[in-house]
Amino acid sequence: MSQHPRKGRAVSFSRELAVSPDDEPDTVTGLRLIIDTQDGGKVLIDYAHLSPRWLAIAFARALRRLAGLGGRLSVRSTVTDFVRILPMFLAYLVEAKNEPDAPERLRPDHIDGFEAWLAAKGKSNIHLLFILTKVIVALREVSSEGSVTFSEQLRDRLAYFTLRPIPPSHPRDAYSPHIARQLRDAARADIMGIVHRLRDRRPMNSHSGLLAMEKEIDAHIEAKGVVRHTDPKYHVLNDARRVHGLSSERLCHQLHERHYLTFHDVIPLIVFLALETGLEPECCKSLRVDCLRNPANGTVEIAYVKRRARGAEHKILRVRDGGPRTPGGLIRHVIVWTATARKHRSTDCLWLYYGLGGLKSGVNHPQQRIDAWTTKHNIRHDDGRPFHLTLSRLRKTHKALWYLKTEGHMTRFAVGHTKEVAARHYANVPALLPLHESTIADAFTEAVTSALSSTVLTPEQEAIWRNDPVVASEAAPEGCDPISLLDGKQDIWLASCGGFFSSPYADPGSPCSQPFWGCLECPNAVITARKLPAILSFLAFLEDQRLSLSASHWAAKFATAHARITMQILPAFGSATVEEARRVLASEPVSSYMPPEALL
Repeated sequence: MSQHPRKGRAVSFSRELAVSPDDEPDTVTGLRLIIDTQDGGKVLIDYAHLSPRWLAIAFARALRRLAGLGGRLSVRSTVTDFVRILPMFLAYLVEAKNEPDAPERLRPDHIDGFEAWLAAKGKSNIHLLFILTKVIVALREVSSEGSVTFSEQLRDRLAYFTLRPIPPSHPRDAYSPHIARQLRDAARADIMGIVHRLRDRRPMNSHSGLLAMEKEIDAHIEAKGVVRHTDPKYHVLNDARRVHGLSSERLCHQLHERHYLTFHDVIPLIVFLALETGLEPECCKSLRVDCLRNPANGTVEIAYVKRRARGAEHKILRVRDGGPRTPGGLIRHVIVWTATARKHRSTDCLWLYYGLGGLKSGVNHPQQRIDAWTTKHNIRHDDGRPFHLTLSRLRKTHKALWYLKTEGHMTRFAVGHTKEVAARHYANVPALLPLHESTIADAFTEAVTSALSSTVLTPEQEAIWRNDPVVASEAAPEGCDPISLLDGKQDIWLASCGGFFSSPYADPGSPCSQPFWGCLECPNAVITARKLPAILSFLAFLEDQRLSLSASHWAAKFATAHARITMQILPAFGSATVEEARRVLASEPVSSYMPPEALL
């Protein structure tokens, strides 16, 4: 074999191969069709009764393109909204007797008139904008297709939605920790009930004859998937139960829930997943049976699709893995629970369950079942009102709880987002407003206290000062001798003064100009247990002054000092130390002190 490569030859293409194939023509010429959405759903469009016909056909074509692969409408519910709203525009044209018989006759005043028509029907600004957006997006798609030509004035009008002021949006709020705890406890209880129900299949009754019939139906379900109400075996069991005085109200459901998940089970499973992982409800609903990957160190990755994230739809989230009370373990159990059902219904959707007489896959609009679930578990608001659960708020709730756990540390909190997005969308929610307000209030209080308040030393702290000169020099007022303060060499009446001639209220070198109760707010002052009798004496003086002065005069002169003594100084020492100071005050009179340099 030669060690040198063989000389290649030039490649040529025929002229026929160089011609690009014609685009597939749009085959939507009727007014009734089914659209397959990107999330696997189907939506029926039936515009056969609408006029003008040309506009109804144009809307149907636009919806098929918008909902197709790469289109902006990625989920069934959004396509359904468009299908429902677009006929409203056509209904307005008919009612106003202003139907354009050709595309060039559709004018901007048709859209403005439709907006006024909606406002006259009492639509709120938000609802009005929601409807107008759907109509204008569809008209833009019709215009961009090219088969229909609009006037230049109409194309200019399609550049904006409305001239009305757009009201500020109200972002979804998180649920309180109390509600989150109720939801999590209820979901966990139901999950454990599912575990026991499908692991230990218990007989529905103790009658031997009925048990044999139930076993026969169980075998039928395992072989065929479901048993119908019309099946003779079902009628025989139903009649036999009636003879024994047993109710058959939920018999078909009870027979199948021994083998499969049911539509009632899906609600607590999704609630638990959303609360534990923070996944959006639509992402939880669209999970696939092969969504788990790369298990390691008690964790596993969940692969999911977020269709709203254009260009980055496929995402991965690492979660805890273990038993059914962990997100990864719960998904593993769901895969096991649905394995039997997949023998009879082929689907890669994670959610496969029994409901409405057959095996169903996917989750549509379960609000009625959600309300029944919250009522069953008696979940209440913080004030005791009945609770209405909105699944879309669970992600915000998860983020708010994580924010509380991380104590607002943005580097730890911003998981899957930039810090700016995490702060704007998930930290700035009304549920966290009390926390933010109290944090700001505490910060201001700490700042004011540290800037204006004197140093209060309990007996324990005083012992630390005496035993550790380094700590004492760092904590004492600047430029003073800490030990001389503790020994009383710098005592004035209410405190020990660390700088009578370096007061923050006077020029350097000048004596302090504040009245003696100003020591309570002075950073140069150090208050120890030795000064408590004098402070209690001054407190009694303040109470006496309250009786003799007007309320406004007393508040202006002594309210700050009174609050400082009663709310900060005395509580810092504890009741035993304060009581000992009261006994000293009762037995010995309190003298007035001045610092040595003031006596010169």
